[in-house]
Amino acid sequence: MYKYIIRRILVFFPMLFALTVIVFGLAMSAPGDAISGNELADPNVDPEVYEEQRDALGLNDPVPVQYWRWVSSVAQGDFGNSLVFNGRSVSELIEARFANTLYLGLFSLGITIIVGIPIGIYSARHPYSLLDYSATGFGFLGLAIPNFFFGLIAIYVLSIHLGWFPAQGTLSSPGMSGFNAFSDRIHHMVLPGITLGLAGTATYMRYMRSEVLDVLGSDFIRTARAKGMSDSNVLYKHTLRNALIPIITLMGFEIGVLLSGAVITEQVFQYPGLGTLFLSSVMNRDFPVVMAIALILGVLILIGNLLADILYSIIDPRIRYD
Repeated sequence: MYKYIIRRILVFFPMLFALTVIVFGLAMSAPGDAISGNELADPNVDPEVYEEQRDALGLNDPVPVQYWRWVSSVAQGDFGNSLVFNGRSVSELIEARFANTLYLGLFSLGITIIVGIPIGIYSARHPYSLLDYSATGFGFLGLAIPNFFFGLIAIYVLSIHLGWFPAQGTLSSPGMSGFNAFSDRIHHMVLPGITLGLAGTATYMRYMRSEVLDVLGSDFIRTARAKGMSDSNVLYKHTLRNALIPIITLMGFEIGVLLSGAVITEQVFQYPGLGTLFLSSVMNRDFPVVMAIALILGVLILIGNLLADILYSIIDPRIRYD
């Protein structure tokens, strides 16, 4: 197993290099830059002034030179400075918002696991029951409804009409601290968390039902029952360890999916996280911020896949990597 982990870590670095090339290439292929936005905003300014600004920022340098300068700085932990936010460093902007997005992603993942997996197990143990049909209908709706549309409905019903939850922000007032701040933050995360985890909950529910049903029909499950094992032992000792393998695969992608999916969700709820920062940077052509956020999300997906591969051998002892 240790040899496999070392091999996977070694493969991680070429994949990371390819990721930097893709992120930088997409940013360079986008039309315009932050200076172009200023030109459109104030056409009376001499174009030579904007060209001097481009030269000062290195935007007119050859693409390979710009890539090497950027990737060298990133390797040292420096993402450069924002072209829009008054020259503030990209790391400072991301650090100020990363915690909010991380909390929202973990909260949404918790909802997904707590709701999706138990309902999927129950649906598999009681197929074609009322709850099973209800869960199936919810699963199809959860996969079909776009997050932003569900978010707007949740705001109208649960926030505006009923007044149960706030529709935007992270805290009711900036001076809160301690348990009051914690509970208030959870209260603000309920609507965006449910919205962000809707599709994931439906997916986990359907996968869990399908896998548990498939495992329950296996020969070794019938043998375990023939030996007189209780239903709880059959379920938790034999069935779940095999049924959780595809769920772990989903979790490997879920880290990056949740954080990237928060881009739209945060905009709907005006939640001050990486999503709102990413969209505003795209609109303002602030490519250092855009590239940094895209690179961070890509790295999180790669790390999630590595952790999923390692967990395979823990959940299922039949899997060996020697």
